[in-house]
Amino acid sequence: METTGGIHEVEGKENSLEINGLARFAVEEHNKKENTMLQFVKVVNAKQQVVAGTMYYITIEATDCGVEKVYEAKVWVKPWMDFKEVQEFKLVGDAPGEAST
Repeated sequence: METTGGIHEVEGKENSLEINGLARFAVEEHNKKENTMLQFVKVVNAKQQVVAGTMYYITIEATDCGVEKVYEAKVWVKPWMDFKEVQEFKLVGDAPGEAST
C-alpha cells in the first residue's frame, strides 16, 4: 500500500488506459479553459501521490498548431466521489527531437 504524501512513479504508465485517460482529460480541460486546440500525443511520464484521493503528476506530449510540445499536468482524482479535477496544466517546452527549420 502507498504511504500518504509520498510521490511515486506509476508502474506501466506507457500502457495504462487510466493514465492515458487522465492525460487526455487534462488536455481537454485545458482546451476548454484556455480556448486552445492542443491535441494529445502521448504520456511521457507519470507519478502519483496519495492524498485525499490520488494526485497524478503527468508529463504529456501534445501538438499545438502542428508543433509538438511538452506539458505538465496535475490531476486530482477521488474515485469514490466520481471526482476528477485538473489542478495545474503548464507548458514545459518543445518536445525533444523537434528540429527547428
